[in-house]
Amino acid sequence: MLLLFISRSLVLRKLLNWKVLSLVLLLIAAGAIFWQKWQGPEVRAYRVALHPLVQQVVATGRVASDSRADVGSEITAIVQERLVERGQEVQQGQVLIVLRANDLKAQAQEAQAALNLLINSKRPQAQARLAQAQSHLTQAKREAQRRRLLAKEKAIPAEDLEQAENALAAAQAGFDQAKLEVMALAEGGVEEAILQQRLNAVRAALDKTQIRAPFSGTVLEHYIAPGDTVQPGETLLTLRDQSNIELLVPVDERNLGILEVSQPATVLADAYPNNAFKATIISIAPVIDPQRGTVDIRLTANPAPKFLKEDMTITATIQTARNDSALVVPNDVFFQKEGNKAKVWLYSNGKANEIDVQTGLSSLSLSQITEGLSEGDVVLSATNGITNGQRVRANISPLPTSRTSTAPERTDGETPMKLD
Repeated sequence: MLLLFISRSLVLRKLLNWKVLSLVLLLIAAGAIFWQKWQGPEVRAYRVALHPLVQQVVATGRVASDSRADVGSEITAIVQERLVERGQEVQQGQVLIVLRANDLKAQAQEAQAALNLLINSKRPQAQARLAQAQSHLTQAKREAQRRRLLAKEKAIPAEDLEQAENALAAAQAGFDQAKLEVMALAEGGVEEAILQQRLNAVRAALDKTQIRAPFSGTVLEHYIAPGDTVQPGETLLTLRDQSNIELLVPVDERNLGILEVSQPATVLADAYPNNAFKATIISIAPVIDPQRGTVDIRLTANPAPKFLKEDMTITATIQTARNDSALVVPNDVFFQKEGNKAKVWLYSNGKANEIDVQTGLSSLSLSQITEGLSEGDVVLSATNGITNGQRVRANISPLPTSRTSTAPERTDGETPMKLD
């Protein structure tokens, strides 16, 4: 009986201990729940910090160079040879097409022969005739003077004097004629100028049989083959100036207020995603496309990569502003935002306090605070249901990071646009 009594006492004592322990645990759990409710709901929070902020506009466009030229012929001729193919790079002055020029070559040889004949034959002969006429004139003058003296003394008849005067006049005329001929055939004279102009004209026409590149660039298209007859004004080739590539990018008109000429950009071609290159805005269209709500901007890359092709799709990341030490907060903390003014929840003493702030640069994930907050302040995500003065528990998260991109300059400040 004694053993039975002792056993029952031990069991009751154990049961009593378990009840007490359960009651204590229940009180602790209730206290924790009450404490959490008293502290308020858990809300994602961020610490205001200094952070590099780049404001960018990202849009898709195409290679659209205006620096292209249609190359044609100035004469009617038959194509003898085409020396270039589509896509071939050429240098300024390089021969692209050769036209048949047999007749012009013969004319050039004939004009050169005529000029050589003038210089080597006609001119020396004229000079010799002038010297001979000079000698005859001198002799005729002496004879005429002698006969004048004899006629004055009545030593010869008048007819002899008349003959001498006539001979002198003839010699003078011959000398004048020879002198004019020498002047006409002299270096730089009329005859040489005529022959030289004729030769130059034939050479110019002959030069037109070799069609050359007006600038360094790329052959986009050719429209003729050897044996074709070409006419003046007909397009034979189309060239693009590779050194003056332009990029046409339509951008959402909402970004027009932050775009300016000379802003830098990083460009990627869809076909070469690992080869980023630099470009600069050179013009912004003065009109808006009413159907798409976009404004066309043009960029230039100098020097342009050789892999760029006409109408190739590109993506331009335009840097519109930059601040390497901006006071930033994530964009999800704002509510009642109008322009550069907004409200945020400032976490202080365990409570959410509504305050007004002013914003500056804005990116895809972060915005600059210019007034209303200080470095180290804690702000809450604009979660629905928070009231001013409400107790909350701040779960501080790191600031959003930049998304990965192959563009070296691309960071988190992006306004993405993707247009066909």
